[in-house]
Amino acid sequence: MTETSNCTDDDDDDDDDANDDADADDAAANELQTELGPQPLTVMKARQFLSFYTLSQNSNVSAMDNKPALHPLWVRCDMSDPAGTTWLGAETVNVGNKVSGVKLYCVTCKGLTVDKQSLITLDDLKQEHKKRHHPSSMVIKCSARFNLFGSTVVENTTVESQSSVTVDFKWGHVERILETPPLSSTATLNIKVASGDMRSPLFEMYRELEFLQTLADGLRTGETEWMEPLESTSAVNLTKAFLEELQDTAKILQDRAAKPAETTKPETETPIFNSILERGDLDFVEQVWVRMRKSVTSYQDIGDCLKLVTEALRYGDIKPWIHRDSSSSLSKLILQSYHQQIDHVSLTGVTPVHMLLEMGLDKMRKDYINYLIGEELTTLNHLCYYLNTEVDLQEQVIRLRKLHHLLEIILTCSTFLGLPYDRLFHLTQSCLQHYNTYPYDEEHEFKLQIKPALIGHFYQKEQPALWGVEVSSGHGPREVRTSLQLSDRPMVDHVIFETDYSNETVNGDSEDPAFFSTMVCCSLVNIA
Repeated sequence: MTETSNCTDDDDDDDDDANDDADADDAAANELQTELGPQPLTVMKARQFLSFYTLSQNSNVSAMDNKPALHPLWVRCDMSDPAGTTWLGAETVNVGNKVSGVKLYCVTCKGLTVDKQSLITLDDLKQEHKKRHHPSSMVIKCSARFNLFGSTVVENTTVESQSSVTVDFKWGHVERILETPPLSSTATLNIKVASGDMRSPLFEMYRELEFLQTLADGLRTGETEWMEPLESTSAVNLTKAFLEELQDTAKILQDRAAKPAETTKPETETPIFNSILERGDLDFVEQVWVRMRKSVTSYQDIGDCLKLVTEALRYGDIKPWIHRDSSSSLSKLILQSYHQQIDHVSLTGVTPVHMLLEMGLDKMRKDYINYLIGEELTTLNHLCYYLNTEVDLQEQVIRLRKLHHLLEIILTCSTFLGLPYDRLFHLTQSCLQHYNTYPYDEEHEFKLQIKPALIGHFYQKEQPALWGVEVSSGHGPREVRTSLQLSDRPMVDHVIFETDYSNETVNGDSEDPAFFSTMVCCSLVNIA
């Protein structure tokens, strides 16, 4: 690579000569541009582009007074040279509106290796920087990334996951390559969680949410793709049995004069589902929802089940209890039944689906809110956006999905990482604020600052997915850097690395970790 140098011209060229030179530069650059394609170039050909780039920015060579500074230029290389060059780059250094120099970059890579002795040492990296820049002082920064949660390896087979939790460390004082991050380093969790992971404690709730989404999609598109029922008994028979159970229980309690009929429910109930969010206070509407969502396979099922319920209410066969804040259409009918005056409901068209969707929204909102409030992770004031029932049903479903995704994130960090309350509280507030403004997005990566000691047992005996060190000198736009990155995956995608390993991410339980090596060097060309 070219060392720092000054490019000057003592001759005074007239404007015509300068313009002629500029035209020649442009013509040559255009000719070379036609040779660029999807395939990487040789280093020699790539250097030609960088040479034209640098010359075009030198006002002593070309008519720079009439041209703006160029955008950075990066050229892919084929790694055919001894150094293994994969990229060459250039960008201008500006002082005000004037170009004062050009930074030239060289990215070199080495294939997968388990031989730590073949890696460049920290002292060698410092010497490489000194040789290029002759600095009076240098600053060294180190970083590392560890995978905490995500894809797993079972019997040499990688089980892919769309969820991942990684941690990024940054620290200043480093003594050796692949040094373990000290407890004094700063640590940031990168959390990306996809709903539906079978390892999640919310997997059952996810299936319930999927049924809810099926109803919403049916209302929106007119077409419904029903999920496989979880119960072998039909929805109608389940609903009928539940109503008969309520009637029998009410009679027994009346005989014993134990409770007023309108507030009674079975003394003992079999848990309907096992979940970390399981509530013991499911009201009548919620229990009907649970049975129907596990067994409904058609619009006819929904209409028949709700017809059984409304007739039982109309004839006074049941006096079920409901939560005071229930807002579904069926809840309103139940309140009317207490006064023996029920509005007529035509269970035709999409009305039954609309009613069932309301029941599910009511129930699942309470599930999520009950957990967040019970764990003291937020307050009702911060949940107004998610509790709003004035918006249309489709928007309510979207907001419920946001709430579910938030819970997936919190419970992943709580269950698998064991984060303390203060970090979970901070993460909850961050997620709530994000989803108050932004659309639902499982690809979004949430950030959380933590103390390294909280996750020390996760990373201190593990190998990093990425480890890097950077040596820098200079200030502002004239700052130059020399860096080394060691990674379990190649950091360039246009070159195929030869390796004997069957999997490029081989640092699972291996005693001898393997890394790809990527080095970035920078040279500063000064233009007077």
